[in-house]
Amino acid sequence: MTYYFSRFLLWLMGWKIEGDMPEGIKKGVIVVAPHTSNWDFVVGRLVLNVMRSKAKFLIKEESFFFPLGMILRGLGAIPVARGRSGNMVNQVAAYFAKSDSLFVVITPEGTRKPNKRWKKGFYYIAQRANVPVLLGKLDYERKRGGVGEVFYPTGDVDKDMEHIYGFYRKHGKAKYPEKFVVPERKS
Repeated sequence: MTYYFSRFLLWLMGWKIEGDMPEGIKKGVIVVAPHTSNWDFVVGRLVLNVMRSKAKFLIKEESFFFPLGMILRGLGAIPVARGRSGNMVNQVAAYFAKSDSLFVVITPEGTRKPNKRWKKGFYYIAQRANVPVLLGKLDYERKRGGVGEVFYPTGDVDKDMEHIYGFYRKHGKAKYPEKFVVPERKS
C-alpha cells in the first residue's frame, strides 16, 4: 500500500525514480544531498518507499518524547545520543552489527543552511560497520530522485571524500540552490 501511495504522490508532483537500490546489498549508509528544505525528507521518503527500501534515519534522542517519539519510530527514526562524533559512529555501527538488513539515511551537510564543511560521520559509520555508501540524490530541476552510485570506503578519507564531492557536483539540483554548497577540492 505504501509503495502505491508513494508512487501516486510522486507522480502527482511530477517526480520520477532514477537509479534503484542495488541488488544483493542488504546493508549500507545512504547519503542524500542536496538537503536545503524540509521537503527533502518528504520527497526522499517517497522515493525510498517506491524503491521498496525501509531505510532508517537518525534523530537526536531528545526528540523521542511522547507522542512524537512514537511517530518518529513509525517513520523509521533511530534515536542517537549526540555529543562526541565517535560515540555516534559507534552507536550506529552497533545497529548495523545487530541487523541482518539495514539502510540508514544521512545528510552529510548536517543542516539546511549553506555548509562548506560536510560531516564525515557517514563515512566513518560505513567504514566501521563494513558497509557501502550509497550515493542518493534529489534533483529538483529535473524532478528525479534515487541512488546513483554504490561506493566502498577505501580508508583514504580525503581521496574518498573528493570522489563523493565530485558525484554531488554533477548530480542533483537543490530546491534552494543558494543553500547547497559542495566542499571545495583540497589543494
